[in-house]
Amino acid sequence: MNPGLSIYDNLGGAEGIRAIIEAFYPRVYKDPLLSPLFPEDMEPVKEKQFMFLSQFFGGPSLFSDAYGHPMLRARHMKFPVTEERAEAWLSCMAGALTDVGIEEPLRSIILNRLSGPAHHFVNTP
Repeated sequence: MNPGLSIYDNLGGAEGIRAIIEAFYPRVYKDPLLSPLFPEDMEPVKEKQFMFLSQFFGGPSLFSDAYGHPMLRARHMKFPVTEERAEAWLSCMAGALTDVGIEEPLRSIILNRLSGPAHHFVNTP
């Protein structure tokens, strides 16, 4: 890991983000807490996630350019997000990072960065 680079660049840019997403969503589909929240056609969701994570990790502002301000909590309010689902989402992401070979300390930095938003989405006891 090069501390002088963004997370996006440390991941290898767009290619690295895509690899994470491709490893992440099969885990989501297998998770009994998360899979009911996602549509059968995951391609649009994957593309939005690619755009968001690119921007969130210091790459180009793809999501904002296409959809405006992310307003993540508002965009997720229609889904019943519990603490357990937030943790399941983070667990799927941790597994995906392992699958694509993201090593420490970058792995922990990414999970820590995603933990805040994941728990901010909780809207159901």
